[in-house]
Amino acid sequence: MTETTRRAMMLGAGGAGLAAVLTACASYGSPTTEASAEPPAEEPTEESSPKKKKAEAKSGGKALADTADIPEGGGKVFENEKIVVTQPSAGEFKAFTAVCTHAGCTVATVSNKTINCPCHGSKFSISDGSVKGGPASDPLEEKKITVDGDKIKLA
Repeated sequence: MTETTRRAMMLGAGGAGLAAVLTACASYGSPTTEASAEPPAEEPTEESSPKKKKAEAKSGGKALADTADIPEGGGKVFENEKIVVTQPSAGEFKAFTAVCTHAGCTVATVSNKTINCPCHGSKFSISDGSVKGGPASDPLEEKKITVDGDKIKLA
């Protein structure tokens, strides 16, 4: 009769654990997961009609906001679009990505002439997106916008 050694028991238990981990990793992100399923097709509405999209493309896209919505010396975060629009001085409008360069959080507020991230306290200039307070070390990426009358649109 063969005696089971302590070393054999440990190797067997470790091998079983490794097999479980590899099995879990192999199925992660497989095409059959719910997250990868395609959303149901939507019926075209007037808002999503090809005619409307063509008109928006010609005019510079859908309006993000009215100029009156963006306070002078401040700004507004558009979470769904991942954009923050600022007005550093009267009539001057700027736009930046709303994704913080430190950890990828969405910035939450604009106050005291800075764009503020709630996750770790990074602050960015409303004028050029540069870092005004860390831990972020890279500026926010500037986005192109157009001002058409009193409408602000992504370019």
